[in-house]
Amino acid sequence: MPAIIDAPPARSTLPVAPERVYLSEVVAALSYALDITEGQPEGHAVRSCLIGMRLADALGLTSTQRSALFYALLLKDLGCSSNAARICQLFGADDLTYKHDVKLRDWADFPQSMVDLIRSLAPDGSPLDRVALLVKLGVEGGGAAVRQLFEVRCHRGAAIALQLGFGPETAAAISALDEHWDGRGSPAGLRGEVIPLLGRILCLAQTVEIFASNLGLDAARRMAEKRRGTWFDPALVDAMEPLWEDHALWHAFSGDARQALAAYRPDDRELRADDTMLDRLAEAFAQVIDAKSPWTFAHSTGVAEKAVGAGTIMGLSPAELRDLRRAALLHDIGKLGVSSRILDKPGRLSAEEMAAMRQHARYTREILERVDCFRDLAYVASLHHERLDGSGYPYGLRGAELPLAARLLAVADCCDALCAERPYRRALPWPEVRAILLREAGTGLCAESVAALCAFMDASAAPHARA
Repeated sequence: MPAIIDAPPARSTLPVAPERVYLSEVVAALSYALDITEGQPEGHAVRSCLIGMRLADALGLTSTQRSALFYALLLKDLGCSSNAARICQLFGADDLTYKHDVKLRDWADFPQSMVDLIRSLAPDGSPLDRVALLVKLGVEGGGAAVRQLFEVRCHRGAAIALQLGFGPETAAAISALDEHWDGRGSPAGLRGEVIPLLGRILCLAQTVEIFASNLGLDAARRMAEKRRGTWFDPALVDAMEPLWEDHALWHAFSGDARQALAAYRPDDRELRADDTMLDRLAEAFAQVIDAKSPWTFAHSTGVAEKAVGAGTIMGLSPAELRDLRRAALLHDIGKLGVSSRILDKPGRLSAEEMAAMRQHARYTREILERVDCFRDLAYVASLHHERLDGSGYPYGLRGAELPLAARLLAVADCCDALCAERPYRRALPWPEVRAILLREAGTGLCAESVAALCAFMDASAAPHARA
């Protein structure tokens, strides 16, 4: 989970993003958001990439293969948020905890997986709750339902990678992430060399990293040797042999592994992340964010549209509008670290659940500050729940302490949330939303921003409420 940042920084505006940024550095930094969605320690994808690229050295992969592998390793979990709600529904468990724990199990071992499954069902519930979920799981197809979790995750991740402009080798590797050498993996049950080589490397590298980070290097080595020929390509496990004694590799795990990863930047695709690519990355991660809950399937793009529409009316410059749009697309990235049981709860949140929910704004700032080209968007993006009267969170700022971009973002976020259906209420029609915003204008919400947003929404021909 990201560290908690308590104090707001001195800056208060949206500066222009750097013009020349390495794509590899941006992707590596954003991968930390995917780590928390998978319930893994920060830096999981970067450390997996280090292991995978060392295997690439040992195997003598071509520069083209190395480039495809590098980005596949960092972006392997692009689809990880898309099955979060379903995990909570199937198992009655916290999705982040479940995902963390299942990675340490041999879920292809059917007898053991059944024992683990029963233990993981409704961990906070009664024996009757667990029996009810087990019956429900059986009715819904049991193994087929679980395989669908992998299918949604892998295929969704591959599709987003293609949207970002990465090639078919990268997408195929992500799609085959959970396939096993013996054909007992998911989602397609591919066997042996039918599994793309880069996908086989992803499977081994990520599993070794998980065991090494959670249980230690010796446990990771025993796991790899035990699963040689079942989960993993025997040749890849053999290629790992000299790496177990590579102290420099494992030492990188104890610090910021991104520094060590710089040596493996792919020469043939060391792209500069220009404005077009940065926009694509923000749009892609908005998809990852919104897939976390079925109730927010288009929230980030909706907030971005409304914020930019209101900002245009208020006369923001093109550069300010560009940065405002990116901040809006990424404002909820911290929700990737919040359990779907809280995000999708149909009733009122408890005080403890509300406290956990409110942490997402701080998580947003902490995640985005890792990304050099988004660092100056991080603060504004984290302020979308602040209010002029100091009643908001995470910092309880007031009036002039809130920059214009943050005020616009808060109004757009509030508007889009009210226009959308939620588990605890229906979607509100625009006249009702408009009345709520106007009632809050000047106290909780910036009156000028509310007026601009209302003008934008009134001028729009599209219906505003969305189910």
